[in-house]
Amino acid sequence: MEFTPDSVVLLRFGAVTRNTHRIHYDTAFAQSEGLAGPVVMAQLHGCLFHRAAAGFAGETGRVREVAWQNRAPAHAGDRLVVTGTVREVDPARGEVTLDLVERCGAPDGEDPGTICCRGHAVVVLA
Repeated sequence: MEFTPDSVVLLRFGAVTRNTHRIHYDTAFAQSEGLAGPVVMAQLHGCLFHRAAAGFAGETGRVREVAWQNRAPAHAGDRLVVTGTVREVDPARGEVTLDLVERCGAPDGEDPGTICCRGHAVVVLA
C-alpha cells in the first residue's frame, strides 16, 4: 500500500482528528522545532496500516486489530509504503496475523526508505 500525503492532506486529517498541533501543518513552526517540515501524525500511520490490512482481508474479510509503533518521522511529500508478511494463521478462528512495516522515502521511489513504523494487524477472513 502506498500513499504520499501532502500539506493539505495533513491539514485535513488533523482537522477531522482534532489534532491541531502546528508541527503537522505549519512549515516554519515545524522547522523551528528542529523538523525538516510538517510531520505525518501517528494516527495517519495507523490508518495506513488499517488500509493495508483491509486490502489483504478483501471485501468479505474484516480487520479485527491494528497496532503500531512510530520509529521515525515522515514528512509531507514523503512516499509512505506499507508492506506485510503473514506471521500466523489460525484456521479455527479464521484469523491471519500480519507483521506490517511502513517505510518513508522520496516520492521518486529511488530511496528504499527509512522505517517509520512497525506493527501488526489481525484480519478475519470470511
